[in-house]
Amino acid sequence: MSTPAPALGKRPPAQRGPFAWVGAFTGFYPAQAEEFGHLDPVTRLLYAARSVILVISAQSAIMAGLLAATDRRFEVLPFVLVFVGYVVLHAISNLSNDYFGYRRGHDTDDSPRRRYTLHPIASGAVTPRLLGGGLVVLSLMTVAIAAYFVALRGWPAVWLAVVGGVLLYAYDAAPRALKELGLGEVAAFVVWGPLMIAGGYYVITGHWSGAAWAASVPPGLGVMSILVGKHIDQRGFDTAHHQRTLPVLLGERTSRALNQAAVAGMYVASLIAVLAGALTPFVAVVLVAAPRALKALRVMGRPTPAEPPARYVGWPLWYHRVCLVHNRAFGWLYIVGLALGAVFPHATL
Repeated sequence: MSTPAPALGKRPPAQRGPFAWVGAFTGFYPAQAEEFGHLDPVTRLLYAARSVILVISAQSAIMAGLLAATDRRFEVLPFVLVFVGYVVLHAISNLSNDYFGYRRGHDTDDSPRRRYTLHPIASGAVTPRLLGGGLVVLSLMTVAIAAYFVALRGWPAVWLAVVGGVLLYAYDAAPRALKELGLGEVAAFVVWGPLMIAGGYYVITGHWSGAAWAASVPPGLGVMSILVGKHIDQRGFDTAHHQRTLPVLLGERTSRALNQAAVAGMYVASLIAVLAGALTPFVAVVLVAAPRALKALRVMGRPTPAEPPARYVGWPLWYHRVCLVHNRAFGWLYIVGLALGAVFPHATL
């Protein structure tokens, strides 16, 4: 049974202030663009930047900071700038994706992107000029943060910034974007895994860490699972519009199997890291998320239903949502395990 629509001429009560902002980070996307009319400007901007997804970048920063704390090399200011930089860069990526997707004619009325949540330009919430200007301001913020780390850490920070910038540009802004070549999903693993966590550890501490590299694999696989799930959901549309994402190249059945392997791999990689001594046994707390992982595996084992269940939010995203819900729980539990490891760094099996 679906929720009844508001009576004609009546608007839902305005959602404003910090509680609405927190809701933008913790809830899923509103189902229709019309639902944004009663939100305050900050909340509207957060949803436009797909704030529920920005949490995974915040998690990567926290993971890098906790690994630094475990080795007693934590520095406050570098960590704060890593945290801010990661969230801003992710917002840039999301807004850039919409900006170039709209300009290139990919985000049409019938596209999945226009159906599951607000498209900031197509909905009229912002103009292309305003969005472009916002991207410039956010980019200047990240350049300033990168300059600080280059001055602090030298050439390694230069290369980390260059790789991050190239991947950000190449994912959706380049004339032949990575997501059109079946490489966007791999890039997501690299960025939210080794680059953000192991690279973040370096710029926070000034040292490289094999343990940080090992610790970066499970979260990287989690983010990759979200993107693969999304591109499976969009496969029909992408195929018709010549968008050669990895699921388009592999086919739906193989892509679902790949995503099942990615979700299971998060737990296998965590166990290997513990056995290798890169992580403490406290990371086993991620097993609390196992029921959500099993649900994700079951959902991906079956084709997408013809119609969404009653009260389902986010359709036509199906595999994307179940992977997102699992990854969010896994990420916070992984952080709890790393935090306990930072307090008791010598704990072993």
